[in-house]
Amino acid sequence: MTEQPWWRGAVIYQIYPRSFFDTNQDGIGDLPGIIEKLDYVASLGVDAIWISPFFKSPMKDFGYDISDYRDIDPMFGAMADFERLVEKANRLGIKLMIDQVLSHTSDQHAWFEESRQSKGNPKADWYVWADAKADGSPPNNWLSIFGGSAWQWEPRRCQYYLHNFLVSQPDLNFHNPDVRQAVLDNVEFWLKKGVHGLRLDAINFCYHDAQLRDNPAKPAHERKGRGFREDNPYAFQYHYFNNTQPENLGFIEALRALLDRYPGTVSLGELSSEDSLASMAEYTEGNKRLHMGYSFELLCDDFSAAYIRQTVQTLENKMLDGWPCWAISNHDVVRAASRWGKGDASPQLAKLLLAMLCSLRGSICLYQGEELGLPEAELAYEDLQDPYGITFWPNFKGRDGCRTPHPWLRTQNGGFSSHKPWLPVPDAHLPLSVEVQEKQPDSVLNCYRKLMKWRKAQPALLFGDIQFIDTDEPILAFVREWQGEQLLACFNLSGEAATMAIQQSLGELIEGHGVTTGTIVQNTIHLPPYACLFARLG
Repeated sequence: MTEQPWWRGAVIYQIYPRSFFDTNQDGIGDLPGIIEKLDYVASLGVDAIWISPFFKSPMKDFGYDISDYRDIDPMFGAMADFERLVEKANRLGIKLMIDQVLSHTSDQHAWFEESRQSKGNPKADWYVWADAKADGSPPNNWLSIFGGSAWQWEPRRCQYYLHNFLVSQPDLNFHNPDVRQAVLDNVEFWLKKGVHGLRLDAINFCYHDAQLRDNPAKPAHERKGRGFREDNPYAFQYHYFNNTQPENLGFIEALRALLDRYPGTVSLGELSSEDSLASMAEYTEGNKRLHMGYSFELLCDDFSAAYIRQTVQTLENKMLDGWPCWAISNHDVVRAASRWGKGDASPQLAKLLLAMLCSLRGSICLYQGEELGLPEAELAYEDLQDPYGITFWPNFKGRDGCRTPHPWLRTQNGGFSSHKPWLPVPDAHLPLSVEVQEKQPDSVLNCYRKLMKWRKAQPALLFGDIQFIDTDEPILAFVREWQGEQLLACFNLSGEAATMAIQQSLGELIEGHGVTTGTIVQNTIHLPPYACLFARLG
C-alpha cells in the first residue's frame, strides 16, 4: 500500500485552551495544562491536536481577536511553555496544529492603532477603510455576523472601517501586498517553531469586493441555515461581496507554497460561504491550495439519514480531487449529543455519533468532551461570557454552553481548577468526568478509545472511497472501498430498533469497535436503538 500523508484519515482533537486544564489556579486553562494532560490526549489514539488561539489578545472574542500574532497571552503562559508543548507532542507522536486568524486583527493590534490615526500614515491602507455616503451612512449594506452594520465610524480618519465580526475585530486589507506578506511572515514564525499544521479560521473572509458593492437581499424562505437564525439580520442577505472573493484563491496558493517549504505541514480551512460545499471543493482543488477544508454543514440541527447522505454526496460530487474534513461539534455550536439528541443525550447516541463520524470519507475534527459524550451546558444569563449570546439572548444563548471546562474529576469544578472557573462546570457533567468514565468498561470514553484503535486497522475507513446506499429513515448506510476491499457501514440514528433489507452478499461482520452492533438474519439487517453494523462485502 502506498504510504498516505499523515493527515489523510487523521483524527484531530480540538483543544479550547481556556477550558482544558488550569495549572496556575486562576480559573482559566493554560498551555502548561495542555502539557500536563497530553498523555490523556495520547491515550485517545488521536493523530493531532488543534489548539484554539492562545496569542496575545484583549479577549473580546476569546482569542480570535489577536493583538500580537507572535506572542503568547500571559493568561495562557509563555513562549517557553509552547516550546515544551511542541517537544512533548513530538515525543508522544502527536502532530501539533494551531489556529491562525488571518482575515482580521484586534483593534488593539499595533497595525490598527497606527492605521486609524490618519489617512497618510504607513499603515493607512492596511485595513478596509471607506468614506461615508453623502448622508453620512456606511459605505454599503454589509452586515456583521454578530449583528448590525459591518462598518464602524472612526472620527480620527473621518472614515468607516470594515468588521465582519465584532466591532473590535477590524478586517485587514488583503488587496495590499504588504499586508499579505506580513501575514505570511507571521505564519512562518510558527512554522519555524515546529508546528505541523494550521487550522485557518474564516479563511474565505480575507478579501472583500474592492468595489464595495451591496449584498443582495435574501428571500424570507431562504434565511434559515448556515447557523444563522432569523433574529440575526445577517441571514437577510446573500453574502456575495463581503467574503469568498476570487482573489482569495491566489493568497491561498501563496500560503500553500509557504507550507510546502516545511515538509509534512498541513492546512485545514474553515469555510462559511453561500455554498460552503462548493467552496470546500474550490479551496482544496489540485495540489496547490488547502490540504483540507471543512464547513458547518454537519454542525447544524438537521439530524437525519437523508440530510447527512445528501450533504456528503454533494461534496463528493463537487470535490473531485480535494480531501474533506468533517466535524459534528466545535467551540461555536451546541454539542452534538444535545443538538442531535433532541434532549436525549444518551451514552448510546454519543457512541453512535462517534462511530458514524469516524466512518465518513475524510479526516475528522473531534472537539474536547465529545469523547465523554458531554451534553450542552445549561447556563444562566448572568454566567454568560460570549458577546454573541449576550446580544441575542434568549433566542440564541451563544457559544458558552459548549465551552465550559473539561470535567476531569467528580469534584467541585470538575477538577479543572481550585479557583472559580471562567465558566461554571455544570453538575450534569460531573458523572461524565474522565475519573468516572475511566473506571467504566462500557463508558463513552472507553468505547471511543476502542473505536479509534479499531479504526486504525481498517484502511477502507481511513482512505477509501464512499458510496451511499439509498435507505429509509432512520438508517444511514454506505460502502467504503479501498484497494479492492469493500466495507459496509450501517447506522441506526434512532432510539427505536430498525431494520434494513440488503441485496449484496455479506462476508464477515467486523466487530471490536465497542459500539452496540446489529445482526443479520437472512437478507435483513436488524439494528437495535443507536446501533451500527460493519461487514465486508462479497
